[in-house]
Amino acid sequence: MIRTLLLIILIIMLIGALPAWPYSAGWGYYPSGGAGGLLVIILVLILVGVL
Repeated sequence: MIRTLLLIILIIMLIGALPAWPYSAGWGYYPSGGAGGLLVIILVLILVGVL
């Protein structure tokens, strides 16, 4: 249950971090890269069996 909720929240973060608005064009890939990094860490922890 917690795994599913965590994955849904991280996917929403990834979608929300995309630079889709004019003022966020200067951000580059920093927000989505950070959220992607969190997603990779959580997926590895799930596959290893920690979560």
